[in-house]
Amino acid sequence: MNLVSKIPTTVTTKTLGPFLAITFGLTWGLAALLLLFTDQIVAIFGEISTTNPLFILAVYAPGFAGVFLVWWHCGLRGLSSFFRRLTLWRAPRLWWLFLILGIPAIVYAGAALAGTINDSFSFSPWTKALPALALALFLGPIEEFGWRGLALPLLQRRFAPFWAGLILGVIWALWHVPSFLMSGTPQSAWSFGPYFAGVVAISVILTPLFNASRGSLLIAVLYHFQMMNPLFPDAQPWDILIYIIVAVIVVWLHRDQMFQRGSGVTDVLMPKSG
Repeated sequence: MNLVSKIPTTVTTKTLGPFLAITFGLTWGLAALLLLFTDQIVAIFGEISTTNPLFILAVYAPGFAGVFLVWWHCGLRGLSSFFRRLTLWRAPRLWWLFLILGIPAIVYAGAALAGTINDSFSFSPWTKALPALALALFLGPIEEFGWRGLALPLLQRRFAPFWAGLILGVIWALWHVPSFLMSGTPQSAWSFGPYFAGVVAISVILTPLFNASRGSLLIAVLYHFQMMNPLFPDAQPWDILIYIIVAVIVVWLHRDQMFQRGSGVTDVLMPKSG
């Protein structure tokens, strides 16, 4: 199967510049407001947390940037084609097993090493888990309309999948920097160094899965959701170490494609069949 099909000439690699400008400008700009005018913002919008409207807007920035630029370059018909990538679900069975079972196995193995495995389900009553799951599904995963929706296909036009995934992982990790400076965020309790390495590893692992699914936005969203699953215990930093090991193994197993330029998905819109 040829993953590189004809793409709209209006969506070029130069689109990465505006994407990053919008993404970082919106997120870091809102973060600066949250840091400089904390008391005023808390008085209006409530405590800084994952439910604060300005914080949510900052998190949505990559997704907004990706959707806006696709609409700007390709119009409403192009945007409709872009969203149809959410219907792509076919991927090798081993990848689906990794997505559904492998990621929880990594987290629980890390939690066992960290001694936090008993913290895996802290919702009482259990119905409180439902809004937490909904928030996890509609918060971070929206980023994927930008990261894997636009940025990764454009990067893979210039670089082999390994380098594209690595570069995107570094950008993705750096984008999170403001969340380490604000109290009330999950990252405020973590060390940036291990987190940075973990995000890069997660990005590298997702890259061959993304390519194997012909650029599925659905799989990218589900993968991101698994990274944020509130039912899982906090397994840092051991889960990060395991993710790095898994990333090395995945790259080795897929080395022929990972280091071959032109072997990755470059379509921003729904790819043609065949």
